[in-house]
Amino acid sequence: MNTSWITWTWIAVLVAGLVTRLWLSQRQMRHVAAHRARVPEAFASTVTVQAHQKAADYTLAKGRLGWWQSAFACAMLVVWTLLGGLDLLNHTVVTWISPEAFPLGSQVALIVAFSILSGLLDLPFDAYATFGVEQRFGFNRMTLRMWVVDLIKGSLVATVVGIPLIAAILWLMGQAGALWWLWAWGAWMAFNLLLLVIYPTLIAPLFNKFEPLKDEALSQRVQALMQRCGFAAKGLFVMDGSRRSAHANAYFTGLGAAKRVVFYDTLLARLTPGEVEAVLAHELGHFKHRHVLKRIVSLFAFSLLGLALLGWLSGQAAFYEGLGVRPNLMSSNDGLALLLFMTVLPQFTYFISPLMAHFSRRHEFEADAYASAQASSHDLASALLKLHEDNASTLTPDPLYVRFYYSHPPASERLAALQGA
Repeated sequence: MNTSWITWTWIAVLVAGLVTRLWLSQRQMRHVAAHRARVPEAFASTVTVQAHQKAADYTLAKGRLGWWQSAFACAMLVVWTLLGGLDLLNHTVVTWISPEAFPLGSQVALIVAFSILSGLLDLPFDAYATFGVEQRFGFNRMTLRMWVVDLIKGSLVATVVGIPLIAAILWLMGQAGALWWLWAWGAWMAFNLLLLVIYPTLIAPLFNKFEPLKDEALSQRVQALMQRCGFAAKGLFVMDGSRRSAHANAYFTGLGAAKRVVFYDTLLARLTPGEVEAVLAHELGHFKHRHVLKRIVSLFAFSLLGLALLGWLSGQAAFYEGLGVRPNLMSSNDGLALLLFMTVLPQFTYFISPLMAHFSRRHEFEADAYASAQASSHDLASALLKLHEDNASTLTPDPLYVRFYYSHPPASERLAALQGA
């Protein structure tokens, strides 16, 4: 494998990715700004000028922040790879933790150290997004103390859950032979399925309070809907989303007997019972069309291909050297290979984003159609308009930006489809 070929490919992918991100972001901001003054005709009777302009300004503020985040992330990728940042970190860890004495420990330490440094570098952007953008538009309800506590909790959960998984993968890389990636894939699948089971009851309650739905009339209405749809859940819960944000949502989570329906308290405060039923019917549409199962299968298929590719690349010296890293000569490079692969892979998969977004939008249309059959399409349309307004989602996104990024169809397309229904 040619080292210079890898280096130049990496540079080309980085440049192409950054240029594409910035270009699409600029298109989105220009399009939204150009349509800021007037509410689209289809929404003129239901959306005020003030709400429309707030959504435009919110979109522009997020776009500007995203622009700087993209530029900074690209710069850090150059620092970590071609400018030797990851190489320096690797040799620092090797100096402090002997690979001969602690072969697995030194590799885990490398990945943990990289994760901590990357997280610290991202903190200013996260803080500004919460206390700058979200605060300015009236969405943030978190205090600085709550934000710090959430950060600590998230770090502890990542440590407790992530380190054993990383250690298991690294152990398999070193002990399971040439087909280690197949065993690692099995471990990865088992981990994700286990996470789906334990997340609703063990992890989510660390960050939010979940109480049974107390509105008896709404509860009976929802249970009747689920019975019609053939959906069994362990319970109906209300989440205190208002403690952190004014955004609203509803979802179902878990796997098998652990499935539960969750409503944000902000959603229940804003929507009528019929609208809540319609929103939940949409979520059940994803269940009925097996969208969640399809996404899980797709995730597992892509992870299998990725691990197989890593299995080959990890044995190629040019893979390390072409990305600015000197492989260890006297000890294992498994941790280094895994970290390097996880760092560069997203830059390549970025270019399949439009394909993934396309299938996601198609799933949303299917779920809307199902909701129209099981509940009221008028209630669903009304709920969507309220949620768009409450979440300050722009009604005038750039069409190309939508095709590249949007996992949900724009409001105009969804409402047109619902009117047809």
